[in-house]
Amino acid sequence: MHNFKLIISYDGTNYQGWQIQKNGITVQETIEKAIYRLFNENIKIIGSSRTDSGVHAKFQVANFKIKTQLTCQKIKLALNKYLPVDIVILKVEEVSLDFHSRFDAKEKNYKYYILNSRDKDPFKDKYSWQVPYELDILKMGKEANCLIGEHDFKSFKAKDKKEKQSIRKIYDITIKKKFSFIEIQIKGNGFLYNMVRNIVGTLVDIGRGYLSIGSMKNILKNKDRTFAGPTAPAKGLFLEKILY
Repeated sequence: MHNFKLIISYDGTNYQGWQIQKNGITVQETIEKAIYRLFNENIKIIGSSRTDSGVHAKFQVANFKIKTQLTCQKIKLALNKYLPVDIVILKVEEVSLDFHSRFDAKEKNYKYYILNSRDKDPFKDKYSWQVPYELDILKMGKEANCLIGEHDFKSFKAKDKKEKQSIRKIYDITIKKKFSFIEIQIKGNGFLYNMVRNIVGTLVDIGRGYLSIGSMKNILKNKDRTFAGPTAPAKGLFLEKILY
């Protein structure tokens, strides 16, 4: 028996997220179909992060176990042959049988992209949130610092999700602006459903003056989703890296 680790990149535009579900095609389902075509076996793969509908990944990790004589390189080439152009296997490597792509992950790194301009950009529209209002980056950064550390992020989880545990640890948040493009990077040990997008939406409300200085600390304290800002669109979010 072999345990194969996959490094995957995908454009999430046409998918209902990573995890298999009844309504719509998902990334996991599409890869499992490619694996079936290669091995003629129904194999379930384990993903490190369950990205939401429309969210992209530059570096998703998954693993699956199977008995085979095929090399890692041959598996990679064959799967890419069967996969659509918006999903690519970047690397296949054999790992120990006890490796688990989700439970062994130590850090998850997400980036969110904002086009801070009144003018549209046909090359950035698909992969960023256009915010036409002037944003105070320094103010956003100062408020974002309140989120660093271990907290109960109940205020930033989706209202329709019943996740029992809402305590997570954020290691770092950085906000950079180059011309009209803003990059928000959030690193943590794990994230609730829609948590990153809800944080970004709140930061934008702070940056445009809808929420005052000190708001982020109060939002955390209240543990109520209604106190936080809107959910940022999925198209601007990328799973950037998983560390083990």
